[in-house]
Amino acid sequence: MRNVVVTGGSRGLGLGIARRLSTSGFRVIAVARRPDEALEAAMREGGPGEIRFLAADLGQVEALPDLVRQVREAHGPLYGLVNNAGLGTEGLLAMMPLSDIEALVRINTLAPIVLTKHAVRSMMAEGRGRVVNVSSIIASTGYNALSVYAATKASMIGFTRSLAREVGKLGITVNAVAPGFIDTEMTSGLGEAERQRIAGRSALRRLAEVEDVANAVDFLMGETGRNITGTVMTVDAGSTA
Repeated sequence: MRNVVVTGGSRGLGLGIARRLSTSGFRVIAVARRPDEALEAAMREGGPGEIRFLAADLGQVEALPDLVRQVREAHGPLYGLVNNAGLGTEGLLAMMPLSDIEALVRINTLAPIVLTKHAVRSMMAEGRGRVVNVSSIIASTGYNALSVYAATKASMIGFTRSLAREVGKLGITVNAVAPGFIDTEMTSGLGEAERQRIAGRSALRRLAEVEDVANAVDFLMGETGRNITGTVMTVDAGSTA
């Protein structure tokens, strides 16, 4: 069974991705600070694959090499990594505390880069692997009070395209998925009127759902995506069409 690490895998989009990958036969190691009830329920579900939990604080960047080592010792070689965990802290840049800026950059950019560094080493030894980075359409469209968040998500696109060239010759693909506004805790602060306004701007007149993004990640993680690398798959119901 091929092992895939999904960060932020205890709830929301990460849990949706973990569930979808497990139904495709992967052993998913869901990484989060603590397991939610929804994750524990998903771990009890039967299927072709399975979901395991690994407690970790991605803010402790110096501990990330040990995280990869733990996965390899417990489950064997690492096949895939989904860098999903992220902060969505809002704030006007002129008024934003430095601590909030640093936390966004640390969790959304630095942590996935360092984790990928060590995960890719494991994949290189196997001569195959998949990396999927979760970005956002905000990286290209922008949004009021999300300038720092947008900067971190844009950084993951540049990271994706460059790393794909570095490791492609070793049989490893690196792609990004850019969701639009979807129904998760990160967008729960939007009022109904704002949600309807955003949905009304999309070509399909609706918001994308967690399952849509999870299916895109599953596609890139499987054999169907074996010749796709260095690209960004947008899942936004046509918001950026």
